[in-house]
Amino acid sequence: MGSRGPVAEPRRLPETAAVLEVRRAVRDWAVAYAPGGDAAAAVALSGGADSLALTAAAVVELAAVDALVVDHRLQAGSEAVANDAIAAALALGCRSARVLPVEVDGDGGMEAAARRARYAALDEARAGLPVLLGHTLDDQAETVLLGLARGSGGRSIHGMAEWAAPWGRPLLGVRRAVTRQLCADMNVPPYEDPHNTSPEFTRVRLRTEVLPLLEEVLGGGVAGALARTAGQLREDGAVLDALAGELLHTASDGATLSIETLATAPAALRRRAIRSWLLAGGAKALTGKHLHAVDELITDWRGQGGVAVGGGLPGSRLVAGREHGRLTLRRERQARRR
Repeated sequence: MGSRGPVAEPRRLPETAAVLEVRRAVRDWAVAYAPGGDAAAAVALSGGADSLALTAAAVVELAAVDALVVDHRLQAGSEAVANDAIAAALALGCRSARVLPVEVDGDGGMEAAARRARYAALDEARAGLPVLLGHTLDDQAETVLLGLARGSGGRSIHGMAEWAAPWGRPLLGVRRAVTRQLCADMNVPPYEDPHNTSPEFTRVRLRTEVLPLLEEVLGGGVAGALARTAGQLREDGAVLDALAGELLHTASDGATLSIETLATAPAALRRRAIRSWLLAGGAKALTGKHLHAVDELITDWRGQGGVAVGGGLPGSRLVAGREHGRLTLRRERQARRR
């Protein structure tokens, strides 16, 4: 569904503290990741406070903004909510606004399925533009806590990046309270998604129970500290990834990896190299358990068999193994069950 109604000139924003903070965040993001002064972007607009604030600032700070409104169709009246978001986008001065209806189904629960459907629809509709997402510092803190709970290594608590093509997140340094204040300052009422207060979702309980308790017990500043930690870990991770890439190049003959070369490398680099190699070979949904099992083929070899990693095709499985001093990755046919 395309835009509706005339596109307005960019709305003049009041110069309040909240508006200036959000505008500065979008401007800084554009300077860092879309330099040149003529940047255009799509914005994922839900109608909530975060994405409304992002859209309002982006329309002023960027050359052109197209609003993409995903309708998950999970609640009664979702079409009306999407249409309201379209109207808000055009009133704010977006160049265009579209509703993207999606079907939410698949494994992993409703949250994961909705996320997959949303990102796929945005990627298909963005027409080559970066897509700006309204994730805030509070969302970053929640993401880090979820990563800690999974316990799958430093990568799981890197949090979200400001830029991971095609996704941009200009508001990762802005608190959720600021985006709500911007909407109040502009007299633009945000949509209040009932899912955002439903305790059946883990992230909602983190937001409404866990983080407030941590702030109270630890004397405040917890969300900011978690976000800073994520940023520091991403910087460290980028260096380690570069070093692991060099190790992978040295160990590889194009298809297999040298056990001797990997065995003499530091564990942190070796496991990162293994992870990259497995992903390049088609592995999916790798866990810490997978990586440690493959690592043991190198460091604790006892003649054990191969390690099955996710990513096999129907009727086959992807298996990492050790053969003649090399780490191998091959697809093995699975016997049919009778």
